Amino acid sequence: MQTKVMRIWQEWRGFLLFIAVMLMFRSAIADWNQVPTGSMIPSILAGDRIVVDKTAYDLRIPFTFVRLAQWGDPARSDVITFESPKDGRLLVKRVIGIPGDKVELRNNALYINGEDANYSPLSQADVPEQLKTVFPYVEIAKETILGESRMVMTQRRQHPQTRSSFRPIIVPAESYLVLGDNRDNSQDFRFIGFVERDLILGRANTIAFSLDYDNYYVPRGDRFFRDLD
Repeated sequence: MQTKVMRIWQEWRGFLLFIAVMLMFRSAIADWNQVPTGSMIPSILAGDRIVVDKTAYDLRIPFTFVRLAQWGDPARSDVITFESPKDGRLLVKRVIGIPGDKVELRNNALYINGEDANYSPLSQADVPEQLKTVFPYVEIAKETILGESRMVMTQRRQHPQTRSSFRPIIVPAESYLVLGDNRDNSQDFRFIGFVERDLILGRANTIAFSLDYDNYYVPRGDRFFRDLD
């Protein structure tokens, strides 16, 4: 039995070591994650594969949350991946409030530290091709606040249970307030609460490639290697 195991190890050790190194690399250095939902539309579409830099803020021991070194913290408007404090699922959201910020959402209008966001709605001609079919039912606008801008989407006719507002709240130390860019369809701060710093895994910078789930998984060539705003 031992001889058989040794023979298998000798024949497959190169491949097994490669797999082990790849898993450690994806755990601690960089990874690519599938985005199965539409909570980050219009920035990230369902079917996009995003590249996540896991050394953007710190270096961790692979497969753990143990931090070996830290050289930064998430900034407002960063798109981050993290484990949900509610159920441990891997989520992708945008940082809206950093420690000490006073944040309020009032009928989908954002306020941070007493400053209100400016919204510039997009015309249909400027809407991404993939969203033109839903444009009659949604509004896509450029949200600008505290020197940061991003595209956000809201429903023209909200569902009665939509949480489009929350009271002014101070972000605690070592915690972050995150929202989805698809403001009326996102399991974010309004459902999971604040995200503690230790749960943040990395920053998403780029869309590696994209597959259209509604069209037989046809590649979306215009979204390959696209930077995230």
